[in-house]
Amino acid sequence: MLFSRLHCFGFLFLILSLLLAPERGVASQKWYDRLNLRGYMQFRYNRLLETNPLLECEQCDKSWGENGSFSIRRARLILSGDLHERVFAYIQPDFASQDTNTAQLRDFYFDIALDADREFRFRLGQSKVPYGFENLQSSSNRLPLDRADSFNSAEPNERDMGVFFYWAPLEIRKRFRKLIEEGLKGSGDYGVVGLGLSNGQTPNQLEANETRMAVARVTYPFQLESGQYFETSLQGYWNEFEAIKPPKVDYGGSEPTRDRRVGASLVWYPQPLGFQAEYNVGDSPTYDAGTNSIRNQRVHGGYAQTMFNTQIAGQSLIPFVRYQVYDGGKKHEQDARRHSVRDLDIGVEWSPLPALELTLDYGVSQRTTSDSTAENNAQSGSLLRLQAQFNY
Repeated sequence: MLFSRLHCFGFLFLILSLLLAPERGVASQKWYDRLNLRGYMQFRYNRLLETNPLLECEQCDKSWGENGSFSIRRARLILSGDLHERVFAYIQPDFASQDTNTAQLRDFYFDIALDADREFRFRLGQSKVPYGFENLQSSSNRLPLDRADSFNSAEPNERDMGVFFYWAPLEIRKRFRKLIEEGLKGSGDYGVVGLGLSNGQTPNQLEANETRMAVARVTYPFQLESGQYFETSLQGYWNEFEAIKPPKVDYGGSEPTRDRRVGASLVWYPQPLGFQAEYNVGDSPTYDAGTNSIRNQRVHGGYAQTMFNTQIAGQSLIPFVRYQVYDGGKKHEQDARRHSVRDLDIGVEWSPLPALELTLDYGVSQRTTSDSTAENNAQSGSLLRLQAQFNY
C-alpha cells in the first residue's frame, strides 16, 4: 500500500509538470512561481484529569481513552496554485491519518472557472462536500478539537470523490477570504450556491452501489453597517449508503439503504462576541437492536457554541463553550452503530505566535452506543485535552 501511495504522488507531480509547461510564445515560468506550499501539524494529549478510560469516540480522536497517549492528530502539507487563469489546483495529503501516522490523500481537485472573475466554477476530484459550516471549516481554524457528531456523521472526513459547482459574486468571494484572514474563524469559500454529485461512500473508498450522492447548499455572509458579519446556511443531501455489516445482519428484507438529511446553520462571527449553531434531521442506516438488523431510522442533532475573540499584548485569545447532542446511527461505523451523544466542551485557544496555537479543551461527555456486539454500552466522564498546532 505504501508503494501504491508513492506511485500516486509521483504520478501527481508528473501531471503537474506537464500542466505547468509554458505555452508557445509565453515566457518560461518555474513551477514555484505558480504554486505555494503550506500546512499545519497538531500534537495532542487527551488524558489529563480523565475520569473514565472507557469513554471514547471512534469518529473523533482515536487516542481518546484507554491506551491513548501522545499523538499527532493531523500532519498536513498543502500544495496549491493557479495552473492557468481559469484552472486552480489543490492537493492535500495527511501524514497522520487515523492517528497512526499513515499517509492518506485528503484533497486532490482542480477548479475550472467559467469566467474571468471566477464567480462560476466547477470542482473535479476529491474535495469537501458542501454540507454544514463546521464540516467545511478547516481543522486548523476550528476552536473545539473535534467536529460535532451531528453534522460530521453525515459526511465522515468531510470529503468525497465527485463533481461540484460553486457560484459566488466576486465581492462575496473576497468576503469569505476576509473572514479567515482576520481571524474570525470562517469556513472558506464554498460559494453562495454549491451543488454536487459524488460517490457517497466517504473519501478514499470505492463506490458500493449504483446511486450517486446529490448535495445542495445555499449560504450568505451578511455585513451590517456596524461592520458585524453573520452568515446563514441551508443544506441538504440524498444518497444510498452501503453500511458495514457483520455476518447474519441484514437490512430487514427489501428496505433501501436510504441516507438523506437537511440542516441549517447560523454564525454570528466573533467581533468580539460570537455565536455559532447548526442542526440537522433526516433518516439514515441505523442499527436496530429489536430486530438485530440495520434499518432506515430517524437521525437528528446539532450544537450551539459561543466564543469571545480578544487580543492581549498583541496575542490572540479565544475562550469558547460548545454543547452538542446527537441521536441516531453512524452509517460509516460497523452495524451503522446507534449513538446517543451529550457533550459539553469548555476551552480556550491561545496564539502566542503566528506559527503556534495552543488549545485547552475540557470535555464532559455522555455517550451510549448500540450494535450487534454491545447493546446500550453507556459511558460518561470528563477529561482535559491539550493541543499544540504548528502553522507553516
